[in-house]
Amino acid sequence: MKTFFAKYKLFGIVLLCLSAVIIYLFYNALQPKKMLPVYQPSMVDPTLVDSTLHYKKKYHRIADFKFTNQNGKTITQDDYKDKIYVADFFFTTCPTICPIMTKNMAKVQDAILDDDEVLLLSHSVTPVIDSVPQLKKYALEKGVIDSKWNLVTGDKKQIYEMARKSYLAVKTDGDGGPYDMIHTENFILVDKERRIRGFYDGTDPEEINKLLEDLKILKDSYTE
Repeated sequence: MKTFFAKYKLFGIVLLCLSAVIIYLFYNALQPKKMLPVYQPSMVDPTLVDSTLHYKKKYHRIADFKFTNQNGKTITQDDYKDKIYVADFFFTTCPTICPIMTKNMAKVQDAILDDDEVLLLSHSVTPVIDSVPQLKKYALEKGVIDSKWNLVTGDKKQIYEMARKSYLAVKTDGDGGPYDMIHTENFILVDKERRIRGFYDGTDPEEINKLLEDLKILKDSYTE
């Protein structure tokens, strides 16, 4: 009897391992694939959405845009064609949340440095102050890599409309006065079809980790 068991011991071990692998593969195959939501205005806090969009339930996309980056180059939606990107809103003289947000965006930049599919886009909310030379100075101080991350300035009205009507990220579109300003800590994840796939608190390290996890899920969805 002992000879019999000794003879088939290796076979039994191999069979057990093979069974475990098969069970694992079946388990994974039966698990639903992780997918990110496609955010529509009706899914977002109404205070962050312009009243003209409150009841829009599908087909929301980031509008066309035209701004100028830290190198004086014109940046449009074509520069982000077929790219995933992370957008935010900041200003170079901000003493509160912007330095934290910029530091965290730099972490995202480090994570995507060798990834040709992903870019970053930061819009100045004080475009009159944030001239091209000012943006360039800020970019050099913060370690911005030009090929990965555009800091843009331009028409204030367009920037504010983008924040509220495209990115659904702020509670006001400004009052039009010389001292009006929008401010948001949101990082917005945008897919290759210019749809919003996630919102993250740009001041929270845990949220940045969540952003990077979601970015991987989004990238994987294009390879299936």
